[in-house]
Amino acid sequence: MILAAGEGRRMRPLTAQTPKPLLNVKGVSLVEHLVMKLRDAGIVDLVINASYLGDQIANFCGDGSRWGVRMQISIETVPLETAGGIIEALPMLGNDPFIVVNGDVFTAYPFERLVAKPISHRQGHLVLVDNPSHNPLGDFALEGGEITHPAAGHRGLSDNVDTLTFSGIALYHPSFFYNFPRGRRPLKPLLDEAIASSLLSGEYFDGIWSDVGTPERLADLNL
Repeated sequence: MILAAGEGRRMRPLTAQTPKPLLNVKGVSLVEHLVMKLRDAGIVDLVINASYLGDQIANFCGDGSRWGVRMQISIETVPLETAGGIIEALPMLGNDPFIVVNGDVFTAYPFERLVAKPISHRQGHLVLVDNPSHNPLGDFALEGGEITHPAAGHRGLSDNVDTLTFSGIALYHPSFFYNFPRGRRPLKPLLDEAIASSLLSGEYFDGIWSDVGTPERLADLNL
């Protein structure tokens, strides 16, 4: 699933008339970069959600056939945030584990790693990256393949354990979302609950990755 329903407020004025996932890096839209990366990893059944200027995303993606994939569009009348958008799309995503990637991510991450990753009931698996300048404190810690909170005292975690940033790339078992009703819902509380139950694993990726959240970051990629 590609998450593409946000308003992209920090990207204005570029997103005044164009949804952020349709902005171009090197002449190719962010969402097309992701679709091709997923396809090349063997992932050909895709769902993309759309809300803000959603008709543009739906028209651009169509049924996905021009990229050799099968694309379904999950339309949100109002943006439902990350977890809410995934929960809304669960009927399209089926009963098997699925990958989620933010539609404003530009990356060289090899998605085939997640295709081969085993994952069990209620579990999630996050890809973490080095902290960018706009998120210097990071989001989570990674201990022996388990996602933890960057706070002393959890499972022996000490103050000198480095924090990392959540890349917006993850693998989830669909049951990860089963206990939550449809509607507007952020993802962070779900991740916190899973961490408390030791249900989140993770990995570190040190390759090309950018959260294209501002005009300046987009301009840097287009240099």
